[in-house]
This record gives sequence, C-alpha cells and structure tokens, in this order.
Amino acid sequence: MTTKSKVVSMSVFAMAMMTSAAIMSLRGLPMIAKEEFTLFFYIGFATIMFLIPGALVAAELGGMFGEKEGGVYTWVKEAFGERFGFVAIWLQWVQNVVWYPTPLAFAAATFAYIIGAGSLASNGIYTGLFCIVFYWLATWLSVRNSSSITRITSYGFLIGTILPALILVALAIVWWMHGFPLGFAHLPASQGALGSVINNHVHPRLFPHITGLSDIAFLAGVILLFAGVEVHAVHANRMSRPQIQYPLALLLTSVIVFVIFTLGAFAVAAIMPYNDINLESGLIQAFQKALSQMHMSWCIPLVGILVMFGALASVTSWIVGPSRGLLQTAKDGLLPIFMAKTNQQGVQSNILLVQAVIVTFLSCVYFVFKNVSVAFFLIGAMTITLYLIMYMFMYAAGIRLRYKRADMPRRFRVPGGMAGMWFMGLLGLVGVIFSFIVAFFPPSQLPVGNPAMYVLLVSGGTVFFTAIPFFMKGSKAAAKVP
Repeated sequence: MTTKSKVVSMSVFAMAMMTSAAIMSLRGLPMIAKEEFTLFFYIGFATIMFLIPGALVAAELGGMFGEKEGGVYTWVKEAFGERFGFVAIWLQWVQNVVWYPTPLAFAAATFAYIIGAGSLASNGIYTGLFCIVFYWLATWLSVRNSSSITRITSYGFLIGTILPALILVALAIVWWMHGFPLGFAHLPASQGALGSVINNHVHPRLFPHITGLSDIAFLAGVILLFAGVEVHAVHANRMSRPQIQYPLALLLTSVIVFVIFTLGAFAVAAIMPYNDINLESGLIQAFQKALSQMHMSWCIPLVGILVMFGALASVTSWIVGPSRGLLQTAKDGLLPIFMAKTNQQGVQSNILLVQAVIVTFLSCVYFVFKNVSVAFFLIGAMTITLYLIMYMFMYAAGIRLRYKRADMPRRFRVPGGMAGMWFMGLLGLVGVIFSFIVAFFPPSQLPVGNPAMYVLLVSGGTVFFTAIPFFMKGSKAAAKVP
C-alpha cells in the first residue's frame, strides 16, 4: 500500500474486502446449517458481540503502533509488559497452528468427492494423511518464498469463496422453485433446541431452546468463523479519513459476512436433511445432491475444485503471516535462539518447521476418532479457546492504553471517547468469556461418545498450549541471529 514517494490511501471497499477475505470461509456453512433457523441468532451474536468490538478496538491499537511490527504482541506489551505481550502473540500463533487441521479436513472431504470417492470423507486415516501431506507441501513452498503462494491467496477469496457461495444460493432457489423437499421443514423431534412439536409436526425455532450449554456449544465454532478481524484492522491508519471510513468499511464487512454466511448456510439447510448434514463434507454433499437432482452431475467436480481451492487458499494465506509476530518476539530474546533464524529470503524457516511438526501431531487426532465430524469440531473448539484468551488480552490492552498512553496519537479512535472504549471493550469481553465457557461443553448435535474425554481433550489442550509461554526461556542472543 506504499511507494517510495507517497502513501496510497486505502478505500472503504478495499478495506472491507481485505477484512472479509481474512474472516470468511465456506467450511463453516454446514456447522451453521446444523442450527437451522436458529442460525440467525448465532450469526447475530457473533457479529454484535465479537466482530464489531474486535474490529474497532484492533483498529485503534493498530493506528497507535502502525509503524511497529508485532501486531498484538506490541499492543499488549505496551499495556502490560513484555511477558504478557509474548503470551498474547503466542496464543494468536498457536491457535492458528491448532486450527490448520480443520480447513485441511474440509479440503480433504471436498477432494474425495472430486475424485468420486465420497466415502473417504468420513475416513479418519485418509483425512489425517491428507492434512499432513498437504501442509508439509505448503510449508515447503512457503519456506522457498514461492510466488505460487501469492497467486493462490490472491484469487482464493473471489474464486474459491464468493463464487461457490453464489452458486450454492442459486441452486437452493432453484431447488425450492421446483418443489423439492426442504431439509429445514423436516427436523427430527429429538432436536428440541432447534424445533418445537406442534400438532405432531416439528416447527423450526428462531431462538434456540436452551436446556443446557451443550445445546449452544456450536456457538464456539461459529465465533471461530468470525475470528481474525484484528489482522487487517491495523491498516485502518492507511485510510485518508479513518475515523469515518473505517466504521463504513466495518459496516460493509459485516453486511458481506452476514449475507454470505446466512444465505449459504440456509441454502445447505434447505437442500440437505438435518441428519445428513456432515460438518466436514456437508457443503460438497449439498452441491452433489442439488446438481444430481437437476441432472447436472458433470458440474460436481468443477464446483468441488472451486471449493477446495478456496479452502486451501485460506490455509496458505495464514502459514507465514501470524508467525511474523512470533519472529519479532524471537528477535527480542523471548524464544529459544533457533526460533529467530530466517533463510536467505527472510522467511522464518525454523518457526514454519515447528508449525509443521505440531500440525502433523494434531492431524493424528483424525486417526483416533471414529467420527471425523467429532474430531473436526473438537479441534475447532480447542482453537477458539486459545484465540479467545488472546482477545481478552487485546480488549484489556485497549482499555488500559487509554489511561497509560492517553496522549499518544491515534489515527482512529473507538467512537464515544473513554465511555465508548469501555463499552466496546466490555461488550467484547462478555462475548468472548461466554463463548470461552461454552466451548468446553460437548455439542448435543454430535455423537461425541464419551463427554468426559471430549472435555478432557479440549481443556487439556487449552491449558497445555497456554502454559507454554510462561515457562519458555529465550535468549537475548537471538537478536543477533541472521
């Protein structure tokens, strides 16, 4: 966005598209579709309690430290000190690493349908191996600084996300116009949180009937779909009038995300019967069912390629980015010296290799669980617990720096003065704390088997990955590593 002579102003549309691309992925549509009509409640909650506060607070913090590298590391460091800054950037990085097997499993399921072997989508061995092989390939390309990574991420959002979503919505409309049975009109009576029985017929609910937190456990997964808004909020200071333009960009982003997620999930719920919606392969199954019914089966591989391209683009776009902040902490001597090493292209090669090893280990979860959907959601739940802790630090830093660095110039300020920052900070904190608690409850919509084992894995993974930065010892000599 810059040249040697001047700073190029970022438009409202450009900011909205960047933010939307960082957030949106079609992999979450089957999960939202599982909520049937209550999806409006979930998406509304995520937008109001998570997306908007996160974007506004991150935009102010990014405007304060736009000239410094490190992102959330710098923000939290300035508010609470170097160690807590390290914990925050560690959580942002490690949650991203834990997250990789989720979109990769989605891509694996899509690839299975592309090659005409849909049964592989529920095969844990195939899914785990696909995740491992593809991630190491993407890591190899990233370490080599291949231009192919840039091309994939550049076109992935429009071709692999927006286009398939529009096709899916169009198919759902044609499905309805031809009088085919609508999936959301035939909910199982056992799903009391989603529907109520009136005159022996199940009617969908607009708001979930909550008898326990397990009924809304999917909320954690939906929140994860909206995470990442802080990544591009730091660019708000590149707008010519950020105080006016950034809220407009945020409004446009919210509309885009809300419309695509809502219409896309609603389309899946219309085409697929409730019990047939699979978390990792439900999207491609919806395409397959609709296109087959309309005698257009030849289109299934083509659509599958688009969807898979979008999923893989979302993975490759995050492989290098978040670890740049962690590299900054390594240069500051907070990580072991070998983590600060970069190759001739300036890529943090050792950090990327560590990422790949962790992803390999986590992908083995698919080897253990018989139900791939359960493993898919479990990894997502562990991811969001780590990410939400990072957001707690970010909101607290936003409030703290209004007092500690009150005189520091800000290209963008959360509207409403000090009261506005307190309101948005507390609104965001309430949203993330509630979602954090919910994430530890097994979802009633999935056959998790042993609930105690599910809770143990999510809580154990959360404690383990959160505790690491408190015990990790670095070396100031790391800053001298080339």
